[in-house]
Amino acid sequence: MPVSNLPVPSPDQDYVMASAGEEAAATGSAFQVQRVLGFLLQYWWIPLVTLLLGLGLAVAVILSRPPTYVTDASMQETVKLQLPQGGMFSEDVQNFVGTLTELLKSGTLHAKALAQLQNNHVAVPLGQDGQPLPVSIRVSQASKSSVFTLEATGSNPAYIRHYLDALMQAYLEYEKTARQVVSLDTLTSIDELVKKYEGDLRNAQDRLTAFQMSNNLAVLQAEGTVSGSYLARLKTELSDLEMQNKLLKASLAAGEYAGTNANNVAVGISSASSLDGSAASSGISPEIQTAFTDLETLKIQQQRLGKVLKPKHPKMVRLAAQIDRAQKLIEAFQHQRLEQLIQAQADNRIKIGQIQAAIKEYESKTVEANARIAQADRLKQDVLHAQSVCDSLSTLVQNVDISRNIDQQTLSILDPASAAKRSHSKEVSLAAAGGVGGLGLGFGIIVLIMLLDDRFTSVREVRDKLGDGVVGGVPEVKSIGNGDGSMLVQEGDGRHIYAESYRNLRSAIMYIAAEPERPRVILVTSALPGEGKSTVAANLAKTLALGGSRVLLVDADLRKGSLNEVFGLLPEPGLSELLLNPATLHETIQTDSVPNLSFIAAGARLANPGDLFLHPALTSLLAAWRAQFDYVILDGTPVFAADDATTLAPKVDGTLFVVRRRFSRARQVREAIELLLRRQAKVLGVVFNRIDAASRSHYYYKYAAYYPRTARHEARQQETSS
Repeated sequence: MPVSNLPVPSPDQDYVMASAGEEAAATGSAFQVQRVLGFLLQYWWIPLVTLLLGLGLAVAVILSRPPTYVTDASMQETVKLQLPQGGMFSEDVQNFVGTLTELLKSGTLHAKALAQLQNNHVAVPLGQDGQPLPVSIRVSQASKSSVFTLEATGSNPAYIRHYLDALMQAYLEYEKTARQVVSLDTLTSIDELVKKYEGDLRNAQDRLTAFQMSNNLAVLQAEGTVSGSYLARLKTELSDLEMQNKLLKASLAAGEYAGTNANNVAVGISSASSLDGSAASSGISPEIQTAFTDLETLKIQQQRLGKVLKPKHPKMVRLAAQIDRAQKLIEAFQHQRLEQLIQAQADNRIKIGQIQAAIKEYESKTVEANARIAQADRLKQDVLHAQSVCDSLSTLVQNVDISRNIDQQTLSILDPASAAKRSHSKEVSLAAAGGVGGLGLGFGIIVLIMLLDDRFTSVREVRDKLGDGVVGGVPEVKSIGNGDGSMLVQEGDGRHIYAESYRNLRSAIMYIAAEPERPRVILVTSALPGEGKSTVAANLAKTLALGGSRVLLVDADLRKGSLNEVFGLLPEPGLSELLLNPATLHETIQTDSVPNLSFIAAGARLANPGDLFLHPALTSLLAAWRAQFDYVILDGTPVFAADDATTLAPKVDGTLFVVRRRFSRARQVREAIELLLRRQAKVLGVVFNRIDAASRSHYYYKYAAYYPRTARHEARQQETSS
């Protein structure tokens, strides 16, 4: 059964523990910070010890190592000569610093620097492994500048200075050698290309020369021009003949040679003239033309005389004979004209065929001439292209050769290595690392302790782990006086916070919402001994009595009960005798100076006192106490100390469970409360004992203006001492 099922006091009542309101309002992160700070205050010595251990280890490492020295030098990126042809070496500017650093750290330059030192007769110190002492190189560049700072760190001051100078010289020689190698490889590659393209140039020139020997370009160009002009004229003539052929076809189709009137004859003559160029070429004589005219004249005369003469009149007969002769002559002319048109059409077709054949011949001549001219141009372009490539490669060879022979160093030594100085940076770094590591280890141990430690440190923690069943809290304050009753609340007690916390707990008990009625018989217990349950029970009973209630305080711890010593009363007879003989009730009840407060001691120690709580007399005693007193407070045994409390709890009206700050563990408390709940006990809530009254979060009941005058001075003294 979850512990969060504990009954929660009514929110309408003002009896909740003083600091609980603030704890509930605090955020989870603030609570965690408070918890961490609490553990830091408690275990502050752990980080101190680990810090000292870390610093001691760092000092031991520092003492075991030789001292370190540092020397520095500087290199500058020099100006460059920009050649017109652009024959310059280029480098990756963005990665220049990284490349320079890696080159200076490389084994190649390291070996070159050592060889240079040996050539200069500089002694190279050796380490325990027989190898040269290591030297650490670091390269940095000033912002917005071309100056690079080189820093060498080692254990031998003279050696690192000579080594840094030799390393810079080795880098410059390496760069120069690398440029020469690159230049030589480039020249070799370009020479191979030059030879190849020179061969291509010679081949192109030979092909052009061979073509020019077998072809006269001037003649070819002239032939092409003449053939083109004549071909254009032939095409024009062909177009005219095709047009004439169309006209002849149209004349034959229209029958222009037919008819007997002068108009038809005139048309035929004009058509023949257009085809042959003249009337004479048509073969028509002037007499035929005159016949057409005479025929028309005779017809006119015949018509005029026919009006006055008869057809058989000699004149009319003579005119008819003349007209007949003229018509026969015209028919002969028409036949002749038809033959002329047919002959002209045939001649026209022959001319068209001849011209078309001539056009084909001259077209082939023109195409051949143009092809030879185009071939000559292509051979010339091949020669020009090969010549251009050879010229470019020759220029490139000259540029590379110039670049190889000209010193193009991008860096130069600005300042040689300075005198080596003692450096404490490694020692400081080791000490800082040891200190930080020691502190980190110490804090880590505290965090581990915090994670493993489930003891309650605040009301917020109790609520998080047990639910909202906290009904009160008692602060941890220094007692006043030296008597045995110093832990009891006194009337007019100067420990204002201490007294008010029990009054708060009294209000919680008096106004707690419970069914079917408010609890009157209350058992006070805890999980383990030492959590303050007896003190809580005694002060709760006394506070209830001071409030006017009739209270009976029963020491139900029959094994180690000692409440009688707190009140200065007799240990016997007590509860053990009363359970054996209920008739001795009045004999076992004791009183002291506190009005309304009665007390029953634990009584004599028995062999198995827990068996008495199973005796039927307990039920009758509880009933009698309910009738006689307003409240009965029983101080029971711890749950895990004996089974007495779990046996007694189901028979009372409710149980208060006491937990102690930095003492009670969450797992044990949960198990104890769950055990009570399984026994059908009614757990009223948790009382958090020994709250830190000096903490900032516990600010309730601290206002001295509300204290009694007799207690105000004592409260101030108490706050000062805490």
